[in-house]
Amino acid sequence: MSDETQPASPAERAVAELTATWSVEPDGVWVAPGRVNLIGEHVDYNGGRCLPMALTRVTAAAVRVRDDDRVRVSSDDPDAKPFEGRIGQLGPGCADGWAAYVAGTLWALREAGIEVPGLDIAVASDVPLGAGLSSSASLESAVAVAAAELAGRADEPALRHLMVQAAIRAENEVVGANTGGMDQTVAMLAEDGAALLIDTKDFSTGPVHLGLAEAGLQLLVIDTRVRHALADGQYGKRRADCEQAAAILGLQYLADATLADVERLADPQLRARARHVVTEVERVDRFVELVRAGRIAECGPLLDASHASLRDDYEVSAVELDTVVAAATGAGALGARMTGGGFGGSAIALVPTDAVPVVSHAVVRACQDRGLTVPGTLAVTSGAAARRAS
Repeated sequence: MSDETQPASPAERAVAELTATWSVEPDGVWVAPGRVNLIGEHVDYNGGRCLPMALTRVTAAAVRVRDDDRVRVSSDDPDAKPFEGRIGQLGPGCADGWAAYVAGTLWALREAGIEVPGLDIAVASDVPLGAGLSSSASLESAVAVAAAELAGRADEPALRHLMVQAAIRAENEVVGANTGGMDQTVAMLAEDGAALLIDTKDFSTGPVHLGLAEAGLQLLVIDTRVRHALADGQYGKRRADCEQAAAILGLQYLADATLADVERLADPQLRARARHVVTEVERVDRFVELVRAGRIAECGPLLDASHASLRDDYEVSAVELDTVVAAATGAGALGARMTGGGFGGSAIALVPTDAVPVVSHAVVRACQDRGLTVPGTLAVTSGAAARRAS
């Protein structure tokens, strides 16, 4: 489709893709949000607390029930190869690339007892790929809510939690990315207008109303346009380090360690990884405390400290991320940090609303001056959880 004829919204584009590819009309369209994590990075697989926020940017899935057992999947992204298979043959090894997220989700739902039928699925998204805004969980969640409804399941809290676990299993066992569950949880359980505090020990959640507009502040996402892939091994190495550190300390969850425990670790790399996890959970708790007291403008230093920890102790930053974070704070942001898995992707900055143009210009200029890829900037607000759009 050309830019001139392409419908504006992901939902419209998904319907157009389904119609153009297979000449069928959908039984419905479902959408799920991308997310930005305000603070609490790389703690979701360590039993820690994190504070993501769903975005208004979404992935849409236009879906039609088939009268046989086949699954056909297509995307309006010209680089996304279509997939076709049988519903009963989905599972680890059945697909690769972007289609593995879809096939894996359908497989995991069936493994959880949901009788997913044969489906035609077409997807479209305005969540940037590889930008650290969780396009993958957005895709999994849109497909999950569509498949569950078309399988005859009523939307209710227990089903939402089941779909979260199915999407996590898809990513871990079919895609091969050993991620935690933060992204899927916020995509399924977010509340419009609030961030979502998640305790990843038991996946209990609670809304945290930010009050950004009332404080005269804006959250700015800075997309370095340096793409990352969490299945390439580096993410798994960090997780393995944390599991090793927890085992040495005799803990089920590394987030339960104290700083004194951390100092007992003889290996300097494991000590650094553990120090990040422990201090990051402390930063989450302080961030929530300030926000709930109406003091979000005081949260900037916590963002700065989080970035330093991710850069130095966890070693998941990149020169592009460090450059835009320094430029943002130097131009008037109250605080900034990388967000997401790292090795590229995006940073976030807490910015006075009237300073957004200045900060946006500064991060672009800083990258140009260093010969780096020119970043994109996007002022974001919180959005709603996965849902039927039509």
